[in-house]
Amino acid sequence: MLKKRELHEVPVLFELSSHPDVYPYVRHKAETSDEFYFLTKQLLEQEDFGTLISRTITDEFEQPIGTINLYDIENNSGFLATWIGKPYFGKGYNQLAKEAFFEELFFLSTIEIIFIKIRKSNARSLRAITKLNYVQYANTLYPDVYDNINKEEEVYDLFVITKEHYSSYVQFAQVGEREEAEVVS
Repeated sequence: MLKKRELHEVPVLFELSSHPDVYPYVRHKAETSDEFYFLTKQLLEQEDFGTLISRTITDEFEQPIGTINLYDIENNSGFLATWIGKPYFGKGYNQLAKEAFFEELFFLSTIEIIFIKIRKSNARSLRAITKLNYVQYANTLYPDVYDNINKEEEVYDLFVITKEHYSSYVQFAQVGEREEAEVVS
């Protein structure tokens, strides 16, 4: 589902990111495959410096279908950016990728807070975020972060996932699964 980014994935990921339904929502935009290669190389360097964590989202055949990143990492927090290629819309990959990424960030790294900014005009992402029970609407919870992401004009809504809230969600889900298994047996 997730793997470390690799340069050989560039042609496939560039093609997927170039689709008109995807391109507007890609954080690291490239006009050419060469430019995408250069951006990917920069992302890998940023990961080496600890300011970014970047993963490739794969399908069940381990083929690249999108990317997920935590960028602007500072004080054990960062911002989430993710995109999935158009052929993979609506197939559940986005939620599975996010949950695998959150597991890695919260339980295998020092990350405590994940911020998500979504354009108020991006209905698809706003609908998707409401399906995640561990996400909190954060425009008023973190007013300084909200003001910072909307410096020029009010374009984004802010959401947050904390390690504490995510951990509680995971524990609650595991208890529910055990209880369901006991009822079945």
